[in-house]
Amino acid sequence: MDSLLENLLDKRIMRAIEEMGFEKLSPIQEQAIPRLLEGKDIIGQAQTGTGKTAAFGIPALQKIDPGLKKLQTVILCPTRELAIQAAEELRKIARYMHGVKVLPIYGGQEIGKQIAALRGVQMIVGTPGRVMDHMRRRTIKLDHVNMVVLDEADEMLNMGFREDMELILGQIPQEHQTALFSATMPKPILDITNRFQKDAEMIRVTPKELTIPLVSQRYYKVRSQDKDAACIRILEYYQPKLCLIFCNTKRKVDELSEVLKRQGYQAEGLHGDMSQYQRDAVMGRFRNGSSNILIATDVAARGIDVDDVEAVINYDIPQDVEYYVHRIGRTGRAGRTGRSFTLVSGRELHKIREIERVCRTTVEEKKLPGAAKVLKRKADRYLDQVWELHGQEDLELMEKYLLRKMEEAECDALELASVMLKHQIGEMSQEIAVDDSDSRRFGRRKGRSRSGAGGIGKRSEERRGEERRTGRRDNGRRDSRRREGIGFSFSKRKK
Repeated sequence: MDSLLENLLDKRIMRAIEEMGFEKLSPIQEQAIPRLLEGKDIIGQAQTGTGKTAAFGIPALQKIDPGLKKLQTVILCPTRELAIQAAEELRKIARYMHGVKVLPIYGGQEIGKQIAALRGVQMIVGTPGRVMDHMRRRTIKLDHVNMVVLDEADEMLNMGFREDMELILGQIPQEHQTALFSATMPKPILDITNRFQKDAEMIRVTPKELTIPLVSQRYYKVRSQDKDAACIRILEYYQPKLCLIFCNTKRKVDELSEVLKRQGYQAEGLHGDMSQYQRDAVMGRFRNGSSNILIATDVAARGIDVDDVEAVINYDIPQDVEYYVHRIGRTGRAGRTGRSFTLVSGRELHKIREIERVCRTTVEEKKLPGAAKVLKRKADRYLDQVWELHGQEDLELMEKYLLRKMEEAECDALELASVMLKHQIGEMSQEIAVDDSDSRRFGRRKGRSRSGAGGIGKRSEERRGEERRTGRRDNGRRDSRRREGIGFSFSKRKK
C-alpha cells in the first residue's frame, strides 16, 4: 500500500484493512481518501464495485472521536441491502477501533429495537426514509455530525428520495464535510452538490470495459468455516492439472497452502511478503508442473501468465469486480475450456449479484458434488487409469501374486479388487452443508434475466419496485411531517 497513505492512516485502520486484503488501493480510493482526510468536500463519479465504501469509510472512521458517544457520521444509501453491506464492511475496517459503533438503519426493521440500538452510535448507514423517520422521532440528533456521505446518489434520486436527501442535508446545524458518490451526474445531482457542498473537488474514475472471458462460472454457497473442505471437494471432483486459488489475504494463502499440503496436494502459496527469489521459484515449479496448485493474492498474481490453467477457485470473493474478471481470465486461454468456482457464504451473495450486474454475465449457482458422487468419480478415474495397462506382458506375474493372495485369504477376485480400490481412493468424506443464511435477502426472483442489458434493466426495476413498497411508508411519513408542521429548513449549510 502507498507509503504516504500509511503515514496518514490510523495504525488500527491499517491493521484491519491489511487483514481484509487491501494490498493496493483502487483508483477511487487512491484519489478520495487523501482529499477526505484533508477535510475537503468531494464528488466521486464511479461505478459500483470500485471500492467506494472503503474510499469514504476509511476517512470517516478516522475522524470519529470514540470518546464522544454521539452521532458523528451519516451515510445514506438507496436500499436496505446496500446499507447492510456498507455497514458490515465499515465494521470490519473499524475492528480494532474500540469504542466506535456503526449501525445500519432501514425500513422493515422493528423501530423499537432500532431506537435502542442507536444509543452511543457514532456512525449510521441508512436509507433516507428511515433516517427521516428517526429525525421526526428525535431519536437521531445531528448536532455533532461532521461528515455526511451520499452513496449511489443517482439511484436514490431515481427512487424518489431527493426531498429526503435535501431535508437531511439541510438539517445538519454545524460545519461539516460532504462526500457524494454517483455513477452518473444528472442535473438534480449537480443541483444538490451546488447547494450543499463548498468548493467540492470532482473525482472521476473512468469505468473499464469488463469483458468476461468464455469461462464456465459457478458459485457454491458454503459456510465460512466449511470453505477449506469445499475447496478440497472441488479439487477431488474435477482434479484439474493446473489450478489457481485466490484468497484476499496473505494469511489465508499461507493457511490454505498448509491445509492442502496435509491432504497430499502439491500446493504452494504466492504473496507479497515473499522475496522475489521465492516468488520466482514458486512460479517456476507451477509452470513446469512440479506443483499443480498455486494459491495467491491478487497483487502477487499479476505476473502469472500460464496458458494451461484449467480451473480458478475464488476462495474469497475479491473486493473489486475488476479483480474477479482478472482472476477468471487466467483460465480458458488459447481456445481451451476453462472453469471458475467461487465460494460464497450467505452474507456475501450480494457480491455475486454485483458481478453479474456490472459484467453483464451469469454466475450459475450449483451445489457442491456430494460425497458419494466424489467417491464414484475417484473410483472411475482410478479404474480407467489402471485398465490402460491391460494386455501388457508382465501382468502374468501380477496374476500369480493375486491368485496366491486369494488362496491365502480365501476370497474371490471381486472381494480382493474391492479392498484394493478402497485402499487407493480412501473413505467417503462428510457432506458439506449449504449456507442459506441470507438467501431470502439477496436471492433472485423467478423469471429474472441475469445477463445482457435487459437483465440489468429488470433488476433495476425490481429494486425500485421493492423500494416503492417501502417508499409508500416513507411517503406516508412525509405526509405526516407536513400535517404535523415539523420545521425542516432547506438552508444551505455554513462553512
